[in-house]
Amino acid sequence: QVQLVESGGGLVQAGESRRLSCAASGRTVSGWAMAWFRQVPGKERVFVAAINNNGGSTYYADSVKGRFTISRDNSKNTMYLLMDSLEPEDTAVYYCAAEVAGGGMYSIGGWNYWGQGTQVTVSS
Repeated sequence: QVQLVESGGGLVQAGESRRLSCAASGRTVSGWAMAWFRQVPGKERVFVAAINNNGGSTYYADSVKGRFTISRDNSKNTMYLLMDSLEPEDTAVYYCAAEVAGGGMYSIGGWNYWGQGTQVTVSS
């Protein structure tokens, strides 16, 4: 069993940057793809970005493309999300996910493991 713990959330001003981390424990995740999703109250959890097992391929939602960068350090069993030029619309709880299931990487059903989430609030 693997545990995922997100950190790095908080309150930031619009236009600023923030880096989120997702630390995995219990087993190595170096062989798994990983992803970030986000959710605002009353809405479904939506895909933000994904990265393959070795970091060679990345995927982004159109809403964050060019502003967010996903990366990973397999030596630390950790994934990151660098968020630049933050906007109030980026306010959400950010979740990390690991190990692709059968539902496709853009859907919440596509991942087997989830963290508990970290709140990011962007003020205007």
